[in-house]
Amino acid sequence: MSHYKIMLADDEGIVIDSLKFIIEKEFGEACNVEYAKTGRSVIELAENYRPDIAIMDIQMPGINGIEAMREIRETNHNVIFIVMSAYDKFDYAKEAIKLGVLEYITKPMEKTRIIAALKKAMEQIDKERNKRSNDLLIREKLGAVMPIIENGLLYNLLFQEHFQEDIENYKQLLGISQNQAYLLAVVCGDTQEGNHMTNAVGSSVKMQQYDMVLREYLKEAYPGVILGMPMANKLPGLVPCEERQMAYEERITLIEKSRGIVRELKKRTQISFRIGISAIAPIEEARESYKEAVNALIMTTGSVAHVDDLPIGCEHEETYPVDLEKKLFMELKNGEANHAVATAETYYDLIAQLHGEYLMNMRLKVLEFVLYAEHLAYNSGGMTYEFRDRADYLPTVMELNDVLSLREWFLEKMGEAARNVSAKASEKSMGAVEAAKAYIKSNYSRDISLDEVSQKVNISPYYFSKIFKEDVGEGFVEYLTGIRMDKAKELLTTTEYSMKEICSMVGYADPNYFSRSFKKKVGVTPTEYKQL
Repeated sequence: MSHYKIMLADDEGIVIDSLKFIIEKEFGEACNVEYAKTGRSVIELAENYRPDIAIMDIQMPGINGIEAMREIRETNHNVIFIVMSAYDKFDYAKEAIKLGVLEYITKPMEKTRIIAALKKAMEQIDKERNKRSNDLLIREKLGAVMPIIENGLLYNLLFQEHFQEDIENYKQLLGISQNQAYLLAVVCGDTQEGNHMTNAVGSSVKMQQYDMVLREYLKEAYPGVILGMPMANKLPGLVPCEERQMAYEERITLIEKSRGIVRELKKRTQISFRIGISAIAPIEEARESYKEAVNALIMTTGSVAHVDDLPIGCEHEETYPVDLEKKLFMELKNGEANHAVATAETYYDLIAQLHGEYLMNMRLKVLEFVLYAEHLAYNSGGMTYEFRDRADYLPTVMELNDVLSLREWFLEKMGEAARNVSAKASEKSMGAVEAAKAYIKSNYSRDISLDEVSQKVNISPYYFSKIFKEDVGEGFVEYLTGIRMDKAKELLTTTEYSMKEICSMVGYADPNYFSRSFKKKVGVTPTEYKQL
């Protein structure tokens, strides 16, 4: 049963006694009642008693009821006010409305009116308590689920096992509106020796034991951080940012704070820690950023290392379009041919605008990009690298004597590479199926199996069976049977071979089984077909 704390505020003792009597008689032990007779004492009582319901007289000595309610509301946002007045209408009505008064009761009080007002207040309190209880339950459930969601985001980013839609869904679930982030590599060990931590295996087990302590402290220390699950003795963290680059003063503050975090973590867990910090980059580039954070620790012996302090990575001249370059090769890796070509066009035009008069530098950059794009295409699978394939690239580029002709060759080659990334995997599958069909047509007279054919095309039986059915429209056995029956029909109508001979020639050892299979496939027996 719910319990309610009620505060009475009136300077007339008879009114207070009457109210107490009504409340105790109607609600019994469900209510605890306290009272005060002056404005100041009401405020003091409210601070200590923290009432759920306050029945207030407007006119009291010292501070009037409205002023008292205003002060009480500042420290108690949930209290429900019921106002009493000797007048039907009073000058404080507008102010009372602002303070959230539930009910006005005119003196002399009516018992039924008092009880109705209190029941209305109690219903409101119960509703709010249930809401708070449900909110707490939801927060508790989210508290259990959120680490899984956070780890899902980091896992997908670090292992690049995602579609862009997945990342957007994770960001929405985690309330991440920023598109930039820096990565943390929190590494533990027994002790630090040079640039590495000792007993990585043993300390990773200890880190699991202190998982909650570690997470709670890091969440507090790096506001907004998204934490993954420990990987060996390393814990990855992603801190979303609005800005694209960290200011020098901000970086110094972050490093100093991180050094303090390392010391505090050792106190709390008895484990030694180091923290590597990457530069700010788009969230989609988290994999590269995490490598930066780890490499920063490898490059130094400090307890904290920020990549911007170290000679890691490549610095670019101020006007060079680094973001466009990254975007271009990301689209290439994803096989987004149309987007990649459009980005390549934008990139080239900007470089031509900045450096068009330096044709030899333009040629070198074009060759660099085309060769790397083709490297990505080869690595995407389905293409065979031939060492002598590109012998004409250098002479071709050297013969292109203007920016426009060089641009045309560049976009053509970048487009080919992008299309190869998206198409070659499916081409490989299609090529394997065609090779398999040719092998079946040449060997149907033998007892060939799915395993034999899949081995010939160098694909696992499971995957071969899947792509064969998708491409041909029927399974391996059905296709093989169809080839055999077509050949049997041809032999039955154009030759004088015996039924036994034809059976053997199309790959069947048992004439009875051949006859049953033929009728099932063709609709009549081999003998009946020959007589048609």
